[in-house]
Amino acid sequence: MRITDIRHAAVPLTGAVANAMVNFERHTVSLVVVRTDRVRGGRPVYGAAFNSIGRFDQEGILATRIVPRLLAADPATLQRAEGPGLHPAAVRRVAATDEKPGGHGDRAGAVAAVELAVWDLNAKLADEPAYATIARAHGRPVPRDPAVPTYAAGGYYGDTGTGPDEQRATLVAEVQRYRAAGYTSFKIKIGGAPLAVDLARVEAVVEAAGDPARVAVDANGRFAAPDAVRWAEALAPYGLRWLEEPCDPLDFEALGAAAEAFGGPVATGENLFSRQDVVNLLRYARLRPDRDVLQMDAGLSYGLGEYAAMVGAMADAGVSRSQAVPHGGHLLNLHIVAGLGLGACESYPGVFAPFGGYGPGTPVCAGSIHPTDAPGFGLEQKPDLAAHLHQLIA
Repeated sequence: MRITDIRHAAVPLTGAVANAMVNFERHTVSLVVVRTDRVRGGRPVYGAAFNSIGRFDQEGILATRIVPRLLAADPATLQRAEGPGLHPAAVRRVAATDEKPGGHGDRAGAVAAVELAVWDLNAKLADEPAYATIARAHGRPVPRDPAVPTYAAGGYYGDTGTGPDEQRATLVAEVQRYRAAGYTSFKIKIGGAPLAVDLARVEAVVEAAGDPARVAVDANGRFAAPDAVRWAEALAPYGLRWLEEPCDPLDFEALGAAAEAFGGPVATGENLFSRQDVVNLLRYARLRPDRDVLQMDAGLSYGLGEYAAMVGAMADAGVSRSQAVPHGGHLLNLHIVAGLGLGACESYPGVFAPFGGYGPGTPVCAGSIHPTDAPGFGLEQKPDLAAHLHQLIA
């Protein structure tokens, strides 16, 4: 079997939402299809994936570096020894040829999109959902019940033309919709408004959720060290589920200070793109192995192989895999969480279409979500995403 083509396209996100640092109105995602010479039902078998949500597409890196390297490679060097399909680690190795270590940046997402498409391809060749292929490849039992705990990530800043009372009412209505849809835990953004305004937003959501332990807050790296500590101290009395990224993701000293001031769990890691980044986080940020949450995202960090190495680094530091809760509320991470037996996955039920959320075949029940039995990641079952996929596979 050989790769015949690798197609990719920059797909815009829909909706105008913002956190404390980023307006997503112009954000795009690279959707990748790896086509092969294996034919089923008269059509070439392909694998599809994307580079997760929250950073721009990597079209230039894919077009000028990653794709040419893979198409020029000897097909035999990319084969799996254990059956039909491609070897994800070999694909990543070729994709990263001549790339210097460190300074990972957007190339980590470009390689990830292709590597994850290979996992989708291999699962389709095995005629099984991706979580089964992932579990088996990592020496884990295929879960009989792959239901995964999830939480609704929302509470973005939208229309700043409305007053604080109207914004709080909109936020409460959003949480009530999520509860009606089956979610039991929630996350909202902070740091995009003055502290007093954001504390009022937190209080309104806690009341709507019914329990502060069901509410997490996310500052998206908004604060310098003194403000990170000040906000952590102000939020500490609420007993929230976690405080996420209160400071720059690479300022480990500030993160440790904020964690100490907050007392409860802090969450971080979505902006770390390699195992070594995670090792450094665990060495220097004074995280607590008994409570803190790590949110690395395979789609932003060279793919599942590197992500599994990150989970291994957590284990080496005494952090349970149940504290791995990947960023990026989409189907790729749903299958990764189910396959690797991780703690939970994020969900974007109201934002970041066509990639966010899980589609009509994956309803939420009592705070958990169940991947379908569709071969691969099941991207084709998301109607808004399937339309873009069809353009690449036609």
